[in-house]
Formats: sequence, C-alpha cells, structure tokens
Amino acid sequence: MYEELKYWYLRDHKLFRTLSFAQIKQLCIIVGFKKALKGEIIYFSNSEVPRIFLLKRGSIKIVAVDEEGNETIKDIILKGDLFGELTLESDTNSNEYAKALTDEVSICSFLLSDFEDLMMRNPSLALGYTKFVGLKMKRIKNNYANLVSKDAKSRLLTFLNDWMEREGKKEGEKVVLENYLTQNDIAQIICTSRQTATSLLNEFEESGIIQYGRKEIIVPNYTLFQKLL
Repeated sequence: MYEELKYWYLRDHKLFRTLSFAQIKQLCIIVGFKKALKGEIIYFSNSEVPRIFLLKRGSIKIVAVDEEGNETIKDIILKGDLFGELTLESDTNSNEYAKALTDEVSICSFLLSDFEDLMMRNPSLALGYTKFVGLKMKRIKNNYANLVSKDAKSRLLTFLNDWMEREGKKEGEKVVLENYLTQNDIAQIICTSRQTATSLLNEFEESGIIQYGRKEIIVPNYTLFQKLL
C-alpha cells in the first residue's frame, strides 16, 4: 500500500509524467518520505549528504543566513515544488535552511547521486527538470529585482499579489489567502523591518485594501488591488 501511494504521487507530478510504469517503480525505490511539524527544520544546505526534495503537502520557507547571522526568506515552497541542491552540485558556501510553515508537511527526497543517475538514463526527465528549475530560478531572480528596484510598500504589494496568484481562492472580486506567515516572515520576504511590515499592513487594512488576520488575509476587491501595483 505504501509503495502504491508513492507510485501514484510521483506519477501525478508533471516532472515525471514522461516516465514509464517501470521507470517510476524504479524511482519509488530510491525515494525517501518524511513528515514534519510546523516550525521543524527540514533541510540544511551544508548537509554532508546532498539531496533534492519534493514537497508533497503543506508549505515551507527557504531561509538564507548571511555572515552576520541575519536571516532573509529566499522563497516560499508550495505543494509540488522542488528545493534542495537544485543546481545538481553541493554548494559548501551556501548557508540556508528549510522550515515547515504549516501543520501538515510531507516531503519526498532523492539522494543527489541517485537523481543524477536517473536523469542520465532518462533524457526526457533531464529536459523536464531543466525547464522546471529554469522557471523557478527566473521567479527568484524577478523577486530579487523587485527588492532592489522598489520601495517597501511596492514590495509588499507585489508579494501579496504573487501570493494571491499562487494560492489565492477567488470568490468573485474577493480573494482569500490562508495566512501561515507571521508578520516577521513577511518582513523577511520583502527585506524590511517587522515594524515597517506591520505599519504597512495596518495602513492597507485601514484603507480597505486588505482585511488582515492571523489565519487568513482577504482582499475584498482584486481589481482595485491590481490598480495599486
């Protein structure tokens, strides 16, 4: 039963759809599964055994730590997304970790060496992986460009809009977001202080742009929100 669940999860993922039944069965043998609780650290970039991870359920954050110990949220990982040693090489100079954001987090992982061997034997998988990672890197690059070129208010608007596009539940003009981020998380994502992030969120709420709560964020009028970008 456990092997069957692994098979169907991998079979349904767009990265592995080009593989045959036998190839996915072989992939199931090298896949490890893990569950994590909210706040649990899942991965360190300087691990002695490099892995690639695939998020099966929940949300996690990738946190980069600079030489002074300051932390910045580099990316939010959602169901079906990849993280870990995505460049297919272990970077000993990188200092980042992944932490569970939601109550139920499930991941599967591959040893980097096993995954490289699998791609060498399956060119279609290698091509799909290259495209998958390329799009991911492009999004991270765009996020960095926004951090450099925009002020804190514009960065927060852009982040909220991206979040809505990825996870928002639309009900007519209203968009509802499950809020699993703290105000400090949001501050780290847009590279500002917690006080500034809190002040901006309060300003948006007072202006009727959002309705902010610990469990959800509501944008009453998405069309109006778009005009602010």
